[in-house]
Amino acid sequence: QVQLVESGGGLVQPGGSLRLSCATSGFSMDYYAIGWFRQAPGKEREGVSCISSLDGSTYYADSVKGRFSISRANGKNTVYLHMNSLKPEDTAVYYCGAVSYICSDSDDYDYWGQGTQVTVSS
Repeated sequence: QVQLVESGGGLVQPGGSLRLSCATSGFSMDYYAIGWFRQAPGKEREGVSCISSLDGSTYYADSVKGRFSISRANGKNTVYLHMNSLKPEDTAVYYCGAVSYICSDSDDYDYWGQGTQVTVSS
């Protein structure tokens, strides 16, 4: 069965770092782009980053450019989101999703994980 499982969230102080993982199974990551999204209380889900299966192209929201990076690892079964210089406004539940080949907006994603909480606070 198709499964995406996020891990790596937690509580971190402003300026700190976390690495989130998206472990996938039940489908081939050779054919799916993997995106990271986040949703804070009272706000809509927003795209954070994505990596394409076609050519490995990466995309970042303006709010995280220069601070976050996305990568594939472990035989392409796992996608990581490296988060640096974290700010309180990064606090949210972070989700990974899968969409065929090319990165897109959230409405196009077919599969989602359960989410992992990231809290940035002193």
